[in-house]
Amino acid sequence: MARYTGPTNKLYRNFGVKDLSNRKLTSSMRQNSSGQHGAMRKKASDYALQLKEKQKIRLTYLVSEKQFAKYYETASRKTGVTGTIMLQMLESRLDNVIFRAGFAITRRQARQIVNHGHVLVNGKKVDIPSYLLKAGDEVTVKTNSQNYIKNVQESIDMALSFAWLNVDKAAQKIVFDRVPQREEMDPEFKEQLVIEYYSK
Repeated sequence: MARYTGPTNKLYRNFGVKDLSNRKLTSSMRQNSSGQHGAMRKKASDYALQLKEKQKIRLTYLVSEKQFAKYYETASRKTGVTGTIMLQMLESRLDNVIFRAGFAITRRQARQIVNHGHVLVNGKKVDIPSYLLKAGDEVTVKTNSQNYIKNVQESIDMALSFAWLNVDKAAQKIVFDRVPQREEMDPEFKEQLVIEYYSK
């Protein structure tokens, strides 16, 4: 994946990404775009709104343009609501599940944990952050990595629980029970705008 090495917070502010660092609410974060004229009111075109929503979702899950387009293409070929299927695939990524389960403070850290081979899926080492979990898959932490993950868990001050994940914090085990339903995922995402963006 091509890495963005610029000021991340400015990028996130520009596209309305609120998931900056941890599970704390970021209501205090400035909502305007970055820059001298970020607070000026401008009437955005339909295309601008579609592009912004695409970038917002893409940056939230830390995927590249090419990866995101592939998720859309795959979802569009499946039976069902394309936008919902696309979000379900993003939620099923191994790095996202590690983050959701509270084994990482940020998705960026979750990606690093997977890349460095700290986790097993169904007993086998998986070091690909984009690996898509299926219902019933079990994610565990390698024995020699458990102290590191324990320290990370203890540094998270606001643990959340998700209905589609069965998390055993003490055993450092996650069972991916099922894909989440649309009403269980981020209500602020307007995936229909993304569909419109790619449908042109």
